[in-house]
Amino acid sequence: MAKLVLVADDEAGVRVALRDVLEDSGYRVECASGGGECLEKILSLNPDAVLLDVRMPEMDGIRVLETINQGGQNVPIILITAYGSTQTTIEAMKLGAFDYLMKPLKVKEMLETVGKAVEIKELMDRSASRWGDGEKIDSYAMIGLSETMQNVYKTIGRVANTNATVLIRGESGTGKELVARAIHRNSIRHERPFIKINCASIPENLLESELFGYEKGAFTGAVCSKPGKFDLANRGTLFLDEIGEMSLNTQAKLLRVLQEKEFERVGGTETIRVDVRIISATNKDLEQSIEEGAFREDLFYRLNVVEIIIPPLRERKSDIPDLIRHIIRHCNHEYKKAITGFSGEAMALLKNYDWPGNIRELKNVCERAVLMSNGPVLTVEDLPVSLQKKSRRAAWLSEIPGGSLKEIVAEVEREVILKSLEENNWNRSAVAQALKMNRSTLYAKMKELGIID
Repeated sequence: MAKLVLVADDEAGVRVALRDVLEDSGYRVECASGGGECLEKILSLNPDAVLLDVRMPEMDGIRVLETINQGGQNVPIILITAYGSTQTTIEAMKLGAFDYLMKPLKVKEMLETVGKAVEIKELMDRSASRWGDGEKIDSYAMIGLSETMQNVYKTIGRVANTNATVLIRGESGTGKELVARAIHRNSIRHERPFIKINCASIPENLLESELFGYEKGAFTGAVCSKPGKFDLANRGTLFLDEIGEMSLNTQAKLLRVLQEKEFERVGGTETIRVDVRIISATNKDLEQSIEEGAFREDLFYRLNVVEIIIPPLRERKSDIPDLIRHIIRHCNHEYKKAITGFSGEAMALLKNYDWPGNIRELKNVCERAVLMSNGPVLTVEDLPVSLQKKSRRAAWLSEIPGGSLKEIVAEVEREVILKSLEENNWNRSAVAQALKMNRSTLYAKMKELGIID
């Protein structure tokens, strides 16, 4: 069925003109002559877009927009007026207007704006049907249906209910902690503590006392005894993040715990026995560290009973839309927002980007966009400029055919010259001037590239 556009304007001539243009473009059109009638039709018809005049009797467009915003209706509203002002524009965008057009309207601009609004409405409706408002948001959910992630899930399922030590490997930001938590939550230890320690964030001289605890008087400042992470994780799971950063001295003491299930606190003599499952993670090449003498080979084999490799985000781009939906829902809950998703153009950029920072970078980009956006749908303008440039460059490079460097350069030269010829109606003098080359050189290059015989 054709998309429905509601036109609200107190001038009959404007309503008729807009109806004719929109119907000729394939839309269904309903009209309203005032703010009150506009509100009634929004509620009863649920249009795909609204063209709303700012100055109308009874209730002006800003008041209509404010009422719709308070009622939570998901409909893109395009304000139109002959009396524009900076303050009105700011107020409209704060209230969630989709766009703001000035009279006299330019037909092409108006149709383009309506088309985008209709696309956004469809996206909002799909998002609302997929994610119910009452659905619980799980901060530790693992998202992704790609084949590589399915293999990760299978491995988690096989090892969760065992006591095997697990080594999780992957680039920074891929979600290694989420995997560790998933193993714990699906294990027989799920009602016991999950304790995390980042071996890279704690100075070497403090890591031992953090892991094993210390007795009163063990060192300056130790005014009372303190249990370590192994104590706290007893009968539960201890997650050692960035295990590759651990010193050789602490590695030796960790190895003893793995072998004998016991340790002493720093400054203490009592042997403490614990039942702790160890899950560790690293983004380092531990085999290389072993060769360099920075990591114990015997500890590596103790930790690496089961290995889980988390793929980088660039190798599972099909998961990006689902990840984004989850992140946005979490941000909506955190910041009291009502963002429904990214526009089609913005989503294409996000899917094309290689994400060197993986899911952590994706989360940061989405969170920033949610915080900075004024409307319900995030657009390209809400993305960092650096990401826009990198994504477009990557898209351009992906369209260049393969071959030798000489062949690739020739193809690029050919496309640049053809584009300039089309823009200048094949006027070679104008093209030579635009490309900053003399006419004879341009002619020779065109023959060389097969543009002319």
